[in-house]
Amino acid sequence: MTFYDELQRCSWDEIERQIQSRTANDVERALATASLKLDDFMSLLSPAAEPYLESLAQQAHRLTQQRFGRVISMFAPLYLSNVCLNSCVYCGFNSHNPVARLTLTPEQAEAEARHIHNLGFRHILLVSGDSPHIVTRDYLHAVLEKLRPLFASIAIEIFPLSTEAYSDLIEKGVDGLTVFQETYHEQRYPDFHPRGKKRDFKWRLGTPERGGEAGFRRLGLGVLLGLCDWRTEGFFLGLHSRYLLRTFWQSQVAISFPRLCPAAGAYQPAFPVSDRNLVQLLVALRLFLPDAGMVLSTRESPTFRDHLVSLGVTSMSAGSRTDPGGYTHTGEAEAQFEIADDRPPHVVADVIRAKGYEPVWKDWDPAFLDYSKAV
Repeated sequence: MTFYDELQRCSWDEIERQIQSRTANDVERALATASLKLDDFMSLLSPAAEPYLESLAQQAHRLTQQRFGRVISMFAPLYLSNVCLNSCVYCGFNSHNPVARLTLTPEQAEAEARHIHNLGFRHILLVSGDSPHIVTRDYLHAVLEKLRPLFASIAIEIFPLSTEAYSDLIEKGVDGLTVFQETYHEQRYPDFHPRGKKRDFKWRLGTPERGGEAGFRRLGLGVLLGLCDWRTEGFFLGLHSRYLLRTFWQSQVAISFPRLCPAAGAYQPAFPVSDRNLVQLLVALRLFLPDAGMVLSTRESPTFRDHLVSLGVTSMSAGSRTDPGGYTHTGEAEAQFEIADDRPPHVVADVIRAKGYEPVWKDWDPAFLDYSKAV
């Protein structure tokens, strides 16, 4: 059974109704439960849980330290191309937006990567728009050949591929896959993705499973907060994450929390998510999924990111650029979205240390898998 099959068992409207109907007693019962079930998870996502946010945060803090210690893994994104065939209404890379486009050559990608490497990072995330005619298999191989010696861990966040294609990338040194479903509301999904391959809800939903079948060490997922009701999205995000943890137990699962922010096209979210909303979602997911990673990007403000360090986050980006060539040739191409935390990586690392945590630039080495040499 695939996750799509499991998703078909659930009614969005019914899940939303159940979450909204929870009471303070339901929340207190969930807080007193050692191992949460879906019913408890819905209670922690509910409006009734808002007065208990401090208790939720304290439990999330303790649980994160038990499972992950006092460390925060650091990474940086490298945007390879902003050419995209999709027309996602919320994205700066929308094919109909009249923006400057750029695809890095393998040599330009290497220059960007060396800049990132010199900042201290040993984890990198390769990102591109949906442009399989440009970001081809041969292109990715050429880029990976240049980047592999520089990084202990390379992940990708590109258009969905087949299991066979993912296996090929793993052989070339990629160990992580990130893909955001954007929304689990299948009926509304086409409204946000009117044209392009991304319009295929089921194909995109199955991407983490194809990655798990291929053998990625890490699987990352998330929803774009602001498209639909965040509480209901959070339920399905938790359901999906639990499915992946159970089905692909050999892979780590990490959840990201991208919140809609300014981008070309000026899309306005119909369901704005406040800081308190995001905190509630994060800590509820931490209590429901104690072993899942939690990733926070530079979409969020410095102050907000600093406060979340101790509430369940296990990985953070820093010093990010969301345009191809942004690290070495700022201004040549359009960014996917505006970042809010533009502090240099060493400043972010200093803040993490000041809060009693340790920023880790490298917590994985290919030598663990008997690769010929470590980075």
